[in-house]
Amino acid sequence: MVLGAIRYFMKNLYTLLLLTASSLLAAQQPASNSSATPSAQPAESAPHKVDKAAAYYHFTMAHMYEEEMAVYGRSDLVSKAIQEYRLAIEADPTSQYLTSALAEVYARTGRIRDAVSEAQEILKRDPQNLEAHRLLGHIYLRSLGDMQGGNGSDNVLKLAIEQYEQIVKLDPSSADDHVMLGRLYHADSQLQKAEQEEKTAVKLAPDSEEAVTTLAMLYNEEGDTAKATQTLSSVPETARSAKLYSALGETYNQKKDYKQAIDAYQHAIALDRDNLDAIRGLAETYDKDGQTDKALQQYKIIADANPEDARTYIQLGEIYRRQGKFDLALQNLKKAQSMVQDSEQVSYDLALVYEAQGRYDDAISTLQDLLKKTEKADGKYSQEDRENRAIFLERLGSSYAENNNPQAAIETFQKMLTLGDENAERGYGLIIDSYRDNKEWQKALDESRIAMQKLPNSRRLKMVYASQLTDTGQVDAGLDQVKSLLKGTADDREVYINLATIYNRLKRWQDAEAALDKADQLATKPEEKENVAFLRAASLERQKKYEQAEEVFRKILVLNPNNPAVLNYLGYMFADRGTRLDEALGMIKKAVDLDPANGAYLDSLGWAYFKLGKYDLAEDSLTKASQHMGTDPTVQEHLGDLYQKTGRLKLAAAHWERALQEWNKTVAPEIDEEEQAKVAKKLESAKVKLAQESK
Repeated sequence: MVLGAIRYFMKNLYTLLLLTASSLLAAQQPASNSSATPSAQPAESAPHKVDKAAAYYHFTMAHMYEEEMAVYGRSDLVSKAIQEYRLAIEADPTSQYLTSALAEVYARTGRIRDAVSEAQEILKRDPQNLEAHRLLGHIYLRSLGDMQGGNGSDNVLKLAIEQYEQIVKLDPSSADDHVMLGRLYHADSQLQKAEQEEKTAVKLAPDSEEAVTTLAMLYNEEGDTAKATQTLSSVPETARSAKLYSALGETYNQKKDYKQAIDAYQHAIALDRDNLDAIRGLAETYDKDGQTDKALQQYKIIADANPEDARTYIQLGEIYRRQGKFDLALQNLKKAQSMVQDSEQVSYDLALVYEAQGRYDDAISTLQDLLKKTEKADGKYSQEDRENRAIFLERLGSSYAENNNPQAAIETFQKMLTLGDENAERGYGLIIDSYRDNKEWQKALDESRIAMQKLPNSRRLKMVYASQLTDTGQVDAGLDQVKSLLKGTADDREVYINLATIYNRLKRWQDAEAALDKADQLATKPEEKENVAFLRAASLERQKKYEQAEEVFRKILVLNPNNPAVLNYLGYMFADRGTRLDEALGMIKKAVDLDPANGAYLDSLGWAYFKLGKYDLAEDSLTKASQHMGTDPTVQEHLGDLYQKTGRLKLAAAHWERALQEWNKTVAPEIDEEEQAKVAKKLESAKVKLAQESK
């Protein structure tokens, strides 16, 4: 109960006095009414006279009705309990305890206004009444749990904070109350106050698991994983519970220290083998660490323990999809779908599998249904709704593009433009990319200009516009546009990245290197450092400085062995040069496992098989790559080389000719003149040979 130990004490005190109270009441009742129950007789109001015996009696009757109410769930018993409490209060209007007990009954039975009113009446008479503040605080907390956001919940949050601020003033030694106030401050985005309250709780109760883990989770959400780790590690290993080890696992996960996270979750499970949350945390960490088979084992344990848990089947489906085991992915997602009807997540994941299978019509149909089901007739969407809708539209547009329907893709991306600035920014970017993929360079430039005008505060769209300018020959204008965005702040990192990308496309290697140095100085997060290193390695590879490029790529893989872009780039670099082919194949296969529908990775895989002389496997991968990115001249060249090698010269010539056509439609910065010349030479030689064979 809300009133805790005080309520327990008073209950027993009143029970002990019951017989005395009953006898006193009996003596006071007229003989003719001796058979009537007190609850049936309205008590005479005597506001100036306290009748402790009557109060005790009516309290006991009220408590009896409460107990029966809990057992039988009868609403009439609620009314009787309330009536008895009112009679008790009438007999002893000075009792704060009786008023609190009545307020609690109101709160427990959903009569929140009445509960608040009773508690507030107590505080009017006694502003320092700790239990009344606690009761109000609990009522507001309960109300928060029943709300779904909006201004109403914000107001109730403020009221809850007010009560808990009073509670910790009246009882500053309660660690639990400091923890709760810290959580409320956190929910209200008052992070400094939240941290102070949680620190106070830990100081008061250093052995309190709740206090320690709550403070650590606050640090985690603020991105300060070092403090979170320090806080959790301050608890001796011998005193750590499964919950604390799970919190450690989550913290190490956030730091991307997966080995430590795995160890922490394993400790949690050893202490509590039925802790499905810890098992799920272990599964997720194995997955992030690239140990997908071990992740699958853990998810299967959860599924066996709780076969009705749809989330587990969704996660199994996700892993199987990434592994390219699409039948198993569909099987698990269908199972999840049978448990949670109209799940947006399941429908979206099904569309991803269909797309990966090349079943674009099914993917499109699924996404269209999803958009229709989540559509609001009045067009009024919450922020979360807008973000989800933008994701669905983006995937639908991508499916149209993969299905060789670029116009439908663009029309779909255009629907993102009304979903808020960030979604509109992404929508414009996708439209521009669509025009670029179709080699409609002028349309890409025009659209980027429109986007910049519609969203003038978007630095990213200004940089996109600058890239289009440089690609279409307006190099100085494009570079000036990017440089104008430099403000001497940490945000310049993204600008320098963009500058380096432009310089690399223009083959201005020293300028690119200088821009990357600037970006690296401003990078503070591991993923930011990783991005700079990747661009540096790619620049070195384009300059044919292969050993230096390999060194940088390998450093990235030491820190992040599951970076698919690095695995693919380094593997392709080896395969294209005909060196370390087995290692190259292993890297590329891992990249494809991580992103099975990526056309560039499939092309790399096909090229590695080609270099190894495994032509059937090469053809399968290169054909899939062509389905994803048929306008890429390199993919067409690779197919031409494969068909020549397998004695299909006419097909080879057709693909080489397609490669040249795509090169000819490409803007200057994207043209590899050396490769273009090689393709032209191979095509000319093939035409001569075919002409000779036709005589």
